[in-house]
Amino acid sequence: MLKRLFDIFFSFIGLIVLIPLFILISIFIILDSRGGVFYLQKRVGKDNRDFSLLKFRTMRNGSDSGSLLTVGKDDPRITRVGAFLRKYKLDELPQLVNILKGEMSIVGPRPEVRKYVDLYNDRQKKVLTVKPGLTDYASLEYINENEILSKYDDPEKAYIEVIMPEKLELNLNYIKEKSFLTDLRIIFKTLARIV
Repeated sequence: MLKRLFDIFFSFIGLIVLIPLFILISIFIILDSRGGVFYLQKRVGKDNRDFSLLKFRTMRNGSDSGSLLTVGKDDPRITRVGAFLRKYKLDELPQLVNILKGEMSIVGPRPEVRKYVDLYNDRQKKVLTVKPGLTDYASLEYINENEILSKYDDPEKAYIEVIMPEKLELNLNYIKEKSFLTDLRIIFKTLARIV
């Protein structure tokens, strides 16, 4: 209950405070490339249910018809403004709406796309027993995930066989030790890493 109240309060305050920044980002996105300001992607949430994750659009229209992974800072699908937004994680800010709606929490395992969730084993599926979050241990560990993937000849294979299992282990550890203090620690670490 405390976690949900925390989520509602800070997502609501965050959305109000960030309105000027949202407007500025929206203008830059519109000026930089064709397409909408926001991007909706189906992700898997608590209890294995799909929901629409909201982000600022950072890629050119139609880019999601190919690979679901972005690789390296020079991925040609990413716009100039999109590269900046991704670098400072600003593209994730609209997910405060998902948090306010109760689909996500501020802290929790990052929600994955169905394609990869379908590969989880029974133990890994335990991450679906909690609400997904805006940040978590795995987000901190793999803050430069697309740069790491760019070093592999087959990025998707590397993601499935190496990175995804490691991220899920971190998520399972979070579930074991989750508490209000753990959440606060992760929030402050995330802010420090971004800054």
